[in-house]
Amino acid sequence: MTTKAQAVIDWVDERFPLTSSIKGHLTEYYAPKNFNFWYFFGSLALLVLVIQIVTGIFLVMHYKPDASLNAAGVPVAFASVEYIMRDVPGGWLIRYMHSTGASAFFIVVYLHMFRGLLYGSYRKPRELIWIFGTLIFLALMAEAFMGYLLPWGQMSFWGAQVIVNLFSAIPVIGPDLSVVIRGDFVVSDATLNRFFSFHVIAVPLILIGLVAAHIVALHEVGSNNPDGVEIKKKKGADGHPLDGIPFHPYYTVKDIVGVVGFLIVFSFIVF
Repeated sequence: MTTKAQAVIDWVDERFPLTSSIKGHLTEYYAPKNFNFWYFFGSLALLVLVIQIVTGIFLVMHYKPDASLNAAGVPVAFASVEYIMRDVPGGWLIRYMHSTGASAFFIVVYLHMFRGLLYGSYRKPRELIWIFGTLIFLALMAEAFMGYLLPWGQMSFWGAQVIVNLFSAIPVIGPDLSVVIRGDFVVSDATLNRFFSFHVIAVPLILIGLVAAHIVALHEVGSNNPDGVEIKKKKGADGHPLDGIPFHPYYTVKDIVGVVGFLIVFSFIVF
């Protein structure tokens, strides 16, 4: 590294824990030696989250959350989705990546949860990781449901009608709660606008915060593994676990293999 580059990094390190964060969560974060195929899906979930955020930003640039009818008698929201698909350069690709990514997110997360159940990743001392993961799953369901309404087609409308009506079955507060969620007595423009705001701002912020907490909690207690070896209990003279290896380069390279395999399948579906 050049002297100038090192000087810039030193300047940043004096004001922000850049190098220590990279060491603590990547280059000097020690993971068990025996990770297998099932450990791909945590990093793939993070990849899909990034895909959804990036494609979502570009979709928001052209989407209009408006249930009123345009001159052709078509809802403005639906027409804006058609506009993205037909007239925005590459819009069809961005939207298909986003819609396919939504399905891929749940497939990857289900497999990630299955691995957690399979190897007991919910047991002491990893209870908090499991709780954060469960909250991520609930936030994902809310995010997907609200996104499903946005194209404002028949499936969107009736899907929202059915799901919101489920809340009205809650004793005492149910009917009033369903009105609050809809913003009206029926699924209408108010529902579309509030679902849009939750889908693009509120729930993604919650998701990002929960994912950060999930990763920090994981790195605090260490990763689980198929054999149940607690690598932090047996350390060498240098303070590093004897049964562990650095996450980088070993598992960064391994995860890249998983990413390439995932993107091949993802691209096949998108195209």
